[in-house]
Amino acid sequence: MLLSNVLLGIALVSVGWGVVSSLMITDALQKRGVKINWIFLRILIIKYVGQYRDVTRKETGRTGSWFYSYIIAMNVALATVIVGLILRGT
Repeated sequence: MLLSNVLLGIALVSVGWGVVSSLMITDALQKRGVKINWIFLRILIIKYVGQYRDVTRKETGRTGSWFYSYIIAMNVALATVIVGLILRGT
């Protein structure tokens, strides 16, 4: 039970990390002239993450670090939630 709570805590921290990453991505896009729809941000964030990847690749030849930050955070959150829920159920 303790391990599942720790994993769910890690998932919550990862979600917070993802929120910060998504805000940094939208800020970077806004500075480049992309209009951000703040009302539907939760739905459109995947679009913005892809735009950020494309824009940073065109500018520098490499994908921006906030792209990887967002992807890693969301994958860690997903994996830890799944494992935590499995452990909680047993």
